[in-house]
Amino acid sequence: MHHLTGHRNIVELRGAYEDRHSVNLIMELCEGGELFDRIIARGHYSERAAALLCREMVSVVHSCHSMGVFHRDLKPENFLFLNNKEDSPLKATDFGLSVFFKHGEQFKDLVGSAYYVAPEVLKRHYGAEADIWSAGIILYILLSGVPPFWADHPWIREDGEAPDKPLDITVISRMKQFRAMNKLKKVALKIVAENLSEEEITGLKEMFRSLDTDNSGTITLEELRSGLPKLGTKISESEITQLMEAADVDGNGTIDYSEFVSATMHMNRLEKEDHILKAFEYFDKDHSGYITVDELEEALKKYDMGDDKTIKDIIAEVDTDHDGRINYQEFVAMMRNNSPEIVPNRRRMF
Repeated sequence: MHHLTGHRNIVELRGAYEDRHSVNLIMELCEGGELFDRIIARGHYSERAAALLCREMVSVVHSCHSMGVFHRDLKPENFLFLNNKEDSPLKATDFGLSVFFKHGEQFKDLVGSAYYVAPEVLKRHYGAEADIWSAGIILYILLSGVPPFWADHPWIREDGEAPDKPLDITVISRMKQFRAMNKLKKVALKIVAENLSEEEITGLKEMFRSLDTDNSGTITLEELRSGLPKLGTKISESEITQLMEAADVDGNGTIDYSEFVSATMHMNRLEKEDHILKAFEYFDKDHSGYITVDELEEALKKYDMGDDKTIKDIIAEVDTDHDGRINYQEFVAMMRNNSPEIVPNRRRMF
């Protein structure tokens, strides 16, 4: 890393200290978190925003290769933001798998991370061009919010089924986000999930099947308990129970397919106004353009959620103009986690 010191988009190594047991590296402090987390929060980036980030990533690759450094593990988790600002510089980190190379040199060791590794790496005959492939995968995810490959092509499936497919780590992140949502939004997302096309939930069906080991059409707590650790990520028993309770919107003790999709789908699905409108109309029974307290109570009682405290908490959170009801803009703001002031005005339909 000393070899790459000075590049604007590479985390600086400030010092190294060795004791009897270990070598301690002092790195530049990056307070803005991982690119991975921002993708999870946003769903996906606009072309302009993705282009700016891609420019920084490609600059890193070019600088590394020109200095004879092959990163070999480019992925969103290994890019950090210097600060929490929207225009924060992006910093490449984690050079643990990096090697020095000469032009034309080929490598055989199998390294890298699933989704981002180039095909030639899997064939154990590859060069520094594999970094460019990984950067391309990151760009695809920035633009779409999903990886380009799900290992579901017939050529790489066994007997028509993908064997022991590990659950995408983003699913746990989304389920944790879902757990923190208010009950109105959870039910609304369930309505959205029930109206999504197969193309809009590509990959989630396979994930659901991998967890539903008895093919019952629902996921039990035991199936969730045995399925989530396949990520290789440590998750406590209490967290698993909390995720189960959060995703089980109707409270029947299992997670059905629509509940799973509502808890794990990309939030960029909410950019399609038709989806949000259908959810709003589910609550707005009299088509007045507002969700009243009575309508909210009636809808949530179907899921054993319509108690006075829940209704009061939802109104307090969502009803930003304090008129005692929820209008469409307030509903959209809640669904997209923005304030009503920045939600585009929708033509009046009521």
